Amino acid sequence: MSIDLPPTLTAAETDAIRRRVRELLPQLRADLEELSRIPSVSLETLDGYDQATVDASAQRVAELLEAEGMAVRIVREGGQPAVIGHLPGPVGAPTITLYAHHDVQPAGDPALWDSDPWTPTERGGRLYGRGIADDKAGITAHLAALRAHQGSMPVSVTVFVEGEEEVGSDSLPTILARHGDALRADAIVLADSGNWEIGQPALTTTLRGLVRVVVTVSTLDHGVHSGMFGGPIPDALTTLCRLLATLHDAEGNVAVAGLDEVEVAELPYDEPRLRAESGVLDGVQLIGTGSILARLWGKPSISVIGINAPTVENASNTLVPSASAKISMRLAPTQDPETAYQALCAHLTSQDLWGAAVTIAKSDDGPGFAADTTGPIYDEAKAALADAWDGTAPVEMGVGGSIPFVAAFAERFPEAAILITGVEDPDTRAHGANESLHLDEWERACVAEALLFARLGKMRG
Repeated sequence: MSIDLPPTLTAAETDAIRRRVRELLPQLRADLEELSRIPSVSLETLDGYDQATVDASAQRVAELLEAEGMAVRIVREGGQPAVIGHLPGPVGAPTITLYAHHDVQPAGDPALWDSDPWTPTERGGRLYGRGIADDKAGITAHLAALRAHQGSMPVSVTVFVEGEEEVGSDSLPTILARHGDALRADAIVLADSGNWEIGQPALTTTLRGLVRVVVTVSTLDHGVHSGMFGGPIPDALTTLCRLLATLHDAEGNVAVAGLDEVEVAELPYDEPRLRAESGVLDGVQLIGTGSILARLWGKPSISVIGINAPTVENASNTLVPSASAKISMRLAPTQDPETAYQALCAHLTSQDLWGAAVTIAKSDDGPGFAADTTGPIYDEAKAALADAWDGTAPVEMGVGGSIPFVAAFAERFPEAAILITGVEDPDTRAHGANESLHLDEWERACVAEALLFARLGKMRG
């Protein structure tokens, strides 16, 4: 529909929404803590995680949305359950679709946590627990906006809460194909990212793509004694190390030819901040060239994230006949994943490896994303964030990680404004031990989404 530039909310309207969200916070926090106690780990192959908890999580999300007057259904298209709810707004008002996910990562080693990962625990203004920020706080931010406008919804709202984001969103293409009409909107808010830093809001406008492969090097048809045959015969593990070393040049730049690089926004981000946020050891040098943010957001990166070979404890005096490594390659937002995969294969198979056999199997891939940040919906989103953060204007930032579902939404709904928001900050530690949510930032995120509803409600077709 045609949308004209809308009027701005008055200061009185903004303050009223801010007060309303604050009144709602105790119940919102109770709902967040209840959701985070459900260990809704969606990876079925993991021992110790009952998949019934993912169903229980979806059911509880559905109940919370139904309590807000939404027409709700739970859909399952071959994978984990997703929840879709809809609440109509005034005739001619824009439609907004709100995305979050209710599945979470496994907790990992409980000894690395300072408190039980499935018991929300507050320390120093932060709430700790698995999934507390990624992404159950995103669900409650959506609830906050719904409750802030209960009885006088200014826009039509659809909520889509996915159940398998942490395992690749395999069912999402089918869901979008079969239920896409129900999710169509003028604005799509994807609450699964973060802010630049505490006190500084952001919209995520670029994401890197991803290709993961397993490369296997073989030099023998069986293991042989390293003393009797070592010397003339290359073992597979040494040969694999030789191959992996070719992936970067002497400065640490990716050495695979033909990959995209793009320019990125230059925000204040120096080496001390990177070291503090990443935990890199003293004395370890950074690799690659260009600005730090260019290396994080706009250039490809390659990491070896796993190796199959005998462990040190189980090693024998044997030449290893075959060894494998899993390679994770992050891509510039503009890069086609299949083109990047072919470039990686060409590189791996062209190296001088003493004639060793090399096989490559693609594990998965996903496209990057670059948003068009022009237009009135983006203008209103930025204004809503600025108002929620007491006048601090949001920055447009990239994320070095990959969220393939974002590109899926952009492809399915090319006319929609894609707004990637979130509640995380540099200290959140999503996916790691001691994941946490900064409670004041969470409140601001809730206020921002409620303000966005009001601002979009001023827009008429």
